[in-house]
Amino acid sequence: MATRIIELEKPRLKNPIFIEGLPGIGNVGRISAGYLAEQLKAKKFAEIISSHFMPFVLLHQSSAVHMLKNEFYYWKAQNKKQRDLIILIGDSQSIDPEGHYEIIETILNYIKKFGVKEIFTLAGLSVGEQTTGLKVVGAVSDPELVKKYQKYGIDFNTGAKVGTIAGAAGLLLGLGRYYDMKGVCLLGETVGFSVIPDPKSAEVVLKVLTKILNIKIDTSKLEKKIKEMEDFIKKIKTMETRAIAQLLRPKEMPKEKEKLTYIG
Repeated sequence: MATRIIELEKPRLKNPIFIEGLPGIGNVGRISAGYLAEQLKAKKFAEIISSHFMPFVLLHQSSAVHMLKNEFYYWKAQNKKQRDLIILIGDSQSIDPEGHYEIIETILNYIKKFGVKEIFTLAGLSVGEQTTGLKVVGAVSDPELVKKYQKYGIDFNTGAKVGTIAGAAGLLLGLGRYYDMKGVCLLGETVGFSVIPDPKSAEVVLKVLTKILNIKIDTSKLEKKIKEMEDFIKKIKTMETRAIAQLLRPKEMPKEKEKLTYIG
């Protein structure tokens, strides 16, 4: 199957900004982008499914299956100071390097059709310990963007703090240059646990992003929303760990008593 986009609607958008927030360190990007989409009442218009995601489905209490996927949402600007938005959130990133490139190129080819020229990716930056006065660290695909966005309090002294940006948050900026798209990665400082969501870091990232977008949202419900998400995030992580362990095991005939519960 490789990677497919399933389109549910074809929105008409004018000069949209693309925002990505997928699972990662502290789930900062996923929380920030998901909360933004919810508060704006953005509308889902497409999904990505891929054989590069983990090979399992989750079961809801209703016994219905949940396919791992990424989702595109759109929001139309309400005034002249705002821009239309395309927001990407999801359950998972690729489990292999080849898949990362394939999925990112699929995304870039798709959003190019809507005239996207500017990208914001959201992620967490592991600092290894609890800190006060959390910062948003920035990385750019073009040095001229530093001058444009440093007035928002973003720390662009990235070279001294960040060696690499793994996954979608980095590749969208790097590959986006070949699609005539400029990008900024907003990294929220966090302790660095992938399973435990970091609401404080997500809030700091959201405040910077919404200033840039000239959008006001209520962040008072953020922590409550994260608690609702936490069990689901932990379930996915647990299943991913089990699936990886299963895939790495030497091939042998399964024992009769063995139960592969992680695939439902």
